[in-house]
Amino acid sequence: MSTISPVISASELKKNIDNKNLLILDARVGKGIYEQYLEKHIKGAGFIDLDGDLAEIGEGAAKGGRHPLPDIDKFAHTLSQFGISGDTHIVVYDNKNGANAAARAWWMIKAFGIENVQILDGGIQAAEQNGIEFSSGKEEFVTAPLMQPQHWKFPLSDIEKVEKGLKDNSATVIDVRDAYRYKGESEPIDLIAGHIPGAINIPFSENLDEKGHFLSPEALKEKYEKLLAGKPENLIIHCGSGVTACHTILALDLAGFKIPDLYVGSWSEWSRRDKEIAKDI
Repeated sequence: MSTISPVISASELKKNIDNKNLLILDARVGKGIYEQYLEKHIKGAGFIDLDGDLAEIGEGAAKGGRHPLPDIDKFAHTLSQFGISGDTHIVVYDNKNGANAAARAWWMIKAFGIENVQILDGGIQAAEQNGIEFSSGKEEFVTAPLMQPQHWKFPLSDIEKVEKGLKDNSATVIDVRDAYRYKGESEPIDLIAGHIPGAINIPFSENLDEKGHFLSPEALKEKYEKLLAGKPENLIIHCGSGVTACHTILALDLAGFKIPDLYVGSWSEWSRRDKEIAKDI
């Protein structure tokens, strides 16, 4: 559990927007998104790219999935270029309330060893609604001294650990994709529809209320305690490629649970490795 809330409201961000120790990152994704960033973003926000900064795209998704983690030394350089040091207060936003890449950035920065990082509740839309100042063009940053941790500080699971945890019932594997993808009704991104046999489905969208904001810590705690009752306490979270899984990890942290394992390879890796596949249709 974090020492600060992993989520910050737009009103709270607005109060602290002129803090010299604050660094804002825009983690939106999509076609032409960098051009959209240049056209309009929260004033002072740097653009952090899912494929280029938050992942190390390999030759094929069969090993590590579609968005494998970059080498931690490479990520250290990314943070340095934004002027980030160990005591920087970082706020990350996207346009899907963390489900695009803001929660992945949160996970990576926290796992890197920087404590004071949050995502903006409600995303860029909440910033607009609360009158936070916007800007355009490229932002400039003063490079910070390089930090060099030896490893990610949050737990990770690989495909073998997932398989073993399910086989000997030592882990609860949570698939956070939408229910239709889990059930195998259709698959819009990966090659095969379905899910890892034995994994349970708790869509990440259920972490949010009807307005697209995170449920309260109390509501999230009650929800997950009920859903996980009687199941192994060791949790492994996955999605399609280890991005939206971080949304649920953040929600569990917000609810006061310990940080669970992230299976980065997720369905994009599992479905390409000739593993057993389940469908609920």
